[in-house]
Amino acid sequence: MPQLRSRRLRTVLAVPAGLALTASLGFLPGAAAQAAVQDTPASVATDGPKLSYVVNTKANHGTVKAVEKAIATAGGTVVIAHEKIGVIVVHSTNPDFAKQIRTVKGVQSAGATRTAALAPATTTEVGAPEYVNGAKATARTSAAGGAEPLEADQWDLRAIGADKAAKINPGSRNVTVAVIDTGVDDTHPDLAANFSRSQSANCVGGVADTSEGAWRPYDPANDYHGTHVAGEIAAARNGIGVAGVAPGVTVASIKVSDPTTSLFFPESVVCAFVFAADHGVEITNNSYYIDPWLYNCLDDPDQKAIVDAVNRASLYAQRKGTLHVASAGNSNHDLDSDAIVDDSSPDDTTPVPRTVDPHKCYDIPTQLPGVVTVSATGVQNLKSYYSSYGLGVVDVAAPGGDKYQIPDTPSKNGRILSTMPNNEYAYLQGTSMAGPHVAGVAALLKSTHPWAGPLALQALLKAQADNPGCPTGLYDPDGNGVEDSTCKGSKRFNGFYGHGIVNALDAVGRH
Repeated sequence: MPQLRSRRLRTVLAVPAGLALTASLGFLPGAAAQAAVQDTPASVATDGPKLSYVVNTKANHGTVKAVEKAIATAGGTVVIAHEKIGVIVVHSTNPDFAKQIRTVKGVQSAGATRTAALAPATTTEVGAPEYVNGAKATARTSAAGGAEPLEADQWDLRAIGADKAAKINPGSRNVTVAVIDTGVDDTHPDLAANFSRSQSANCVGGVADTSEGAWRPYDPANDYHGTHVAGEIAAARNGIGVAGVAPGVTVASIKVSDPTTSLFFPESVVCAFVFAADHGVEITNNSYYIDPWLYNCLDDPDQKAIVDAVNRASLYAQRKGTLHVASAGNSNHDLDSDAIVDDSSPDDTTPVPRTVDPHKCYDIPTQLPGVVTVSATGVQNLKSYYSSYGLGVVDVAAPGGDKYQIPDTPSKNGRILSTMPNNEYAYLQGTSMAGPHVAGVAALLKSTHPWAGPLALQALLKAQADNPGCPTGLYDPDGNGVEDSTCKGSKRFNGFYGHGIVNALDAVGRH
């Protein structure tokens, strides 16, 4: 199964180079020159593979309608037009569609969102789930001290004070965290009480489907990721199974993973961000990167169009009051380095190894402006061996699990325990697990400070974080005598932890 991952945050003011022009509606360089050409081809070929495209225009009715006509002339079919952000999703079998539509007046960027033909999504956990034998959420049970039955193995809650925070403020039901992922099994007894159907949808393909159950996993045996994430955020304290970081808040599901490939394509995520914004979601959790490119380079017209489209949707949601939390990834990449080898892109066909500059080629949504980027830690408050990092890229850190950092718990399992489809529970590790901890703490902050918008929540997240500082000795989690990563920065702000590890107790008790 493709790998799910969480991403890092940049504030609106800390805009990556090349994205500075996107702060209003995601307009990318070259738009003015492209808009000067008006003609569309008189005839087009239709013998190419059927691909999906994003066509980005000025966000006004007249321009969008004019471009829609040009799309038809160029052999494209409009799937959906997000007029409010100027993003049009198109299908076409014209092999030159993108090249031709880029010459149309009003088109500011356009490109294919995949390299493989449409059939008649990627996450950030590391390794297969380890199920808890015999643990089924079928009956209420009790544990010592009022804890949940499996809470003794949730070292992550204690690491950030979430167990104590729940006694002060478990979070408000007026705060919703949308899990943009593989779908959520809302029938799980640990999730059912806190789930919002009215804020859930299936956005696969780019059009929101809100029919009953559309937000659930296609295949519970394989599409378990979103259910695990949802439990980390908001599993109820109900005497069943586990507890979430914010067990009193509301959780929703916006499914974006392709049913055939499990990949997360741009048009689906654009739909998810717009849907979340329009349905009053306060926080989104994004434990993935957008396929098919691990890093999207602005000097490639297709990849530039992907960045433009997703960035427009992300900024639209932020303007509507939605905070995005994303994981930093599981490649142990330094996202502030000069060069990274990307040997996994494109992941929908045959990858071609390439070396990219992460200051010019972006992991999205992680590196988009205003998105909170999260690295992962283990029980020793040390960066997890797999977690990507980077000075000025990572905003905060949170427990994501680490097989080398062993907790003093009944299971001695250093991974993260949470809900799974079919009323089960399992351990996973990854920055996919770190992101939901931050989303949960952000939800507690929003519950405590209902006035706080996305920028204020970001500031509060950073202010309450506890920074362990860079390791004083060799960072060598596997013990082979070789430094696996190099931490740069100060005690207050560094590449491993950003501003620090989030603290749920501080979020509700000390301000």
